[in-house]
Amino acid sequence: KKISIPPPLKEVFGYPISIFFIVVNEFCERFSYYGMRAVLVLYFTYFLRWDDDLATSIYHTFVALCYLTPILGAIVADSWLGKFKTIIYLSIVYAIGQVAMAVSAIHDITDTDGDGIPNNMSFHVALSMVGLFLIALGTGGIKPCVAAFGGDQFSDHQDKQRRTFFSVFYLCINGGSLLSTIITPILRAQECGIKSKESCYSLAFGVPAALMVVALLVFIVGSGMYYKDEPQGNIMLDVCKCIGFAIKNRFRHRSTRYPKRQHWMDWAEEKYDKLLIAQIKMVLKVLFLYIPLPMFWTLFDQKGSRWTLQATTMDGNFGALVIQPDQMQTVNPILILTLVPIMDIFIYPLIQKCGLNFTPLKRMTVGMFLAAIAFVCAALVQIEIDKTLPIFPSTSQSQLKLLNMGNNSVTVRLPGNDPQDLDYFTFESEQISVSIGSPEVTNTLSLPMGERQTLLIPSDLSDEWLQCLKSITPIQDIQPNSVSMALQIPQYFFITAGEVMFSVTGLEFSYSQAPSNMKAVLQAGWLLTVAIGNFIVLIVAELAKLSKQWTEFVLFASLLVAVCFIFSIMAHFYTYMDPAEIEAQFKKKGDDDEDDKSKRQRPEVEMVKRCSVNSHKEDDKQTRI
Repeated sequence: KKISIPPPLKEVFGYPISIFFIVVNEFCERFSYYGMRAVLVLYFTYFLRWDDDLATSIYHTFVALCYLTPILGAIVADSWLGKFKTIIYLSIVYAIGQVAMAVSAIHDITDTDGDGIPNNMSFHVALSMVGLFLIALGTGGIKPCVAAFGGDQFSDHQDKQRRTFFSVFYLCINGGSLLSTIITPILRAQECGIKSKESCYSLAFGVPAALMVVALLVFIVGSGMYYKDEPQGNIMLDVCKCIGFAIKNRFRHRSTRYPKRQHWMDWAEEKYDKLLIAQIKMVLKVLFLYIPLPMFWTLFDQKGSRWTLQATTMDGNFGALVIQPDQMQTVNPILILTLVPIMDIFIYPLIQKCGLNFTPLKRMTVGMFLAAIAFVCAALVQIEIDKTLPIFPSTSQSQLKLLNMGNNSVTVRLPGNDPQDLDYFTFESEQISVSIGSPEVTNTLSLPMGERQTLLIPSDLSDEWLQCLKSITPIQDIQPNSVSMALQIPQYFFITAGEVMFSVTGLEFSYSQAPSNMKAVLQAGWLLTVAIGNFIVLIVAELAKLSKQWTEFVLFASLLVAVCFIFSIMAHFYTYMDPAEIEAQFKKKGDDDEDDKSKRQRPEVEMVKRCSVNSHKEDDKQTRI
């Protein structure tokens, strides 16, 4: 195997100078990604005019793609281009995608009548979808490369500096996320435009686009200082080939006349090394535990979709501070920076002192349960919000508002209940009888289902009664949002506590149970659970079609509790492994087999040598004769 040894690099304070370019690049890239993502769902609902369900579905489709493409990026980097070229090429794609998103949010491009609404919405939708696809390809493709490329810059004697680098690298991720989630909603709330002033989504997307261009330029500037390792091949391809051969070979020998093997992966022994097969078995054992995990991400990633939409119906006035709906997401990174040290320094040691065996899998189970509690809190908040929102008719209802056009008060008798919202009366039938005045004048009205309309009561009741639906533009006063956004803090606390116990512990558990050369495979599997979780959101959003949002929150919480119960059973029967010890046993067995083989072959070699010597002597004799 070809081994690359990094040459001595220029250092500053004991660190390779090249890593400073990588750290700045990562900060700018994370600012770009999370800044764009923070305002994305509001862009869908208020600029593209999509309903909440479609906006949620497209949002989670985008997030899912962002977690699928890292697998592709890792394969391309390890097997073809190398990390450096992969980062460069995909960063260019990434930047183009961000610029496309910024351009798609300029309403003046197609706003021909100057009313602030684009006249050719198809153009903006198509350009934004192309932009999101390029962003998903770019951000996901470079995700597995940047951190690993930074680690490559250190030599073997710089283990301490390498660990510090990864800590700073993680800090840059959270710092970029936190700052962008604060800043881009402020930019979105500004008004801009030539023909009309509207919310400035183009600026909210334009700043992240500029940051991505800066990230690319900074990375290119440091090009001459990097150590660039050559592609060494991707272990995921080897794993897939070995699993594929085992399945194929097992299918060929499915007849009962062939003896059974202890594990189905043992059918790969004819072609692959036993150590590789043993390593794959360990990985598959962990991947089996991953099966229930997507449900956690189904709930967790709704912070940027359903919870942000929920915040749009709430009051963000905190006295001297006014919070935008999409800024509430900053509560998550702030709580992460707070809860991680609290958990590590206080909570976990305290549980251990109490004599409880709080294993990693138990922590993950509790984390899933906390996420379910978060959605119960969200449902309770939604119930309070619903009490303050206008009540619109369903498809099986109609609503009527009365407007007196005369100078005197009149008495009106209607079938049904009192007005529920801004003098709108709700009816379950299309035909209603209305009696007005004294003596009463009665007319039968036809009401379209699922619509609101206004009845104009003339001063002379003998005149025609007019019903206005779309012939006039109604302007109505709706009460301002009165439920405080502070009520969302408990659900953010529980979801973040669940993230700390589930995600951080899950990664730690996965790495401890994976062979040294298979950690990339488990990383790919972990990212795949995130992608699947986001796909589940869009499936439920499109299929459930629940009339009340709080019922959807309860549905997701119930599903996660059920999955949590299943996972706890799987965790109970899981046996923890020591991959290093298992690998050492196989290597020792392999060495013993080699020793036995060499001992068996040594007498034969000596015999061959003797025969060869004797034959040469006889030849010499014959030659002399």
